[in-house]
Amino acid sequence: MTATRGTAQRGENIVKTPDGRYLVVRGRLWRATDPRLTAERRSELVEQLMDARRSLRRRADTTGRAQARSQVDAAKRGLGERGPVWWTDGAPNYNRKLVKNTPYAQWHAALFDQHAADDA
Repeated sequence: MTATRGTAQRGENIVKTPDGRYLVVRGRLWRATDPRLTAERRSELVEQLMDARRSLRRRADTTGRAQARSQVDAAKRGLGERGPVWWTDGAPNYNRKLVKNTPYAQWHAALFDQHAADDA
């Protein structure tokens, strides 16, 4: 399986691990959305997440910010990006770990060595 590449809002390269469990952003693993979600459910949860993030930016009071953070957390858990892992093979969760300190280190290094060779 090969990695998929994308582009973040700020022009950063995003790479998805071959098993689809993580996105690599600036050398750190971030858990990917549960692929078992239907497109409709994923869309609903992303909409909730974006609404909660907008609310968080608008809120100045402590109570409102806490409520907005709770809504962000609920949406992220629904997407499978937080909470219990969505895979079932017993593999550990490397969310938020530096890729170089995980079993993905060699794959990641080789991926970027290949891209450097392709650019030469």
